[in-house]
Amino acid sequence: MRSQLTTQALGFAGLTPFYLLLGGVAFLKDYPRALSVQGFVIYSLAILCFLSGALWGYARGLPDREQIGHLVISNGIVVFAVASVLTAQVVLAVLLLMLGYLSLLWFERRTQETRDWYSAMRAQLTLGVVLAHVLYVGLNVVMLD
Repeated sequence: MRSQLTTQALGFAGLTPFYLLLGGVAFLKDYPRALSVQGFVIYSLAILCFLSGALWGYARGLPDREQIGHLVISNGIVVFAVASVLTAQVVLAVLLLMLGYLSLLWFERRTQETRDWYSAMRAQLTLGVVLAHVLYVGLNVVMLD
């Protein structure tokens, strides 16, 4: 029970930097705003890679025949995420990273037979992350006008 509470606390606390950086994009100017813009992208990349690593760890406990797909998807999402950031187009990178989060959640839900507190938490956190990405893109589009 203690590890479940710790996992939930850390998971939801992990949303905080997304929204703090989003606030920086919305309310700061010049260099601090630029740091917030880049910070959001880098933090998103780090979290998506972390989640892909968790999928890798989960795969290690599966039977051999089931491991391959999980390992390939785990690595593929990391490569996709890095390539997204390398586009050097902030809005495009954020949209692609958002697609990475949704793809990872879709894969997890498709391959896991049981629905427990962790899968519910992952869905809630992904919703929070996707909302932050949508707001980020909206702010960047508005700021261009």
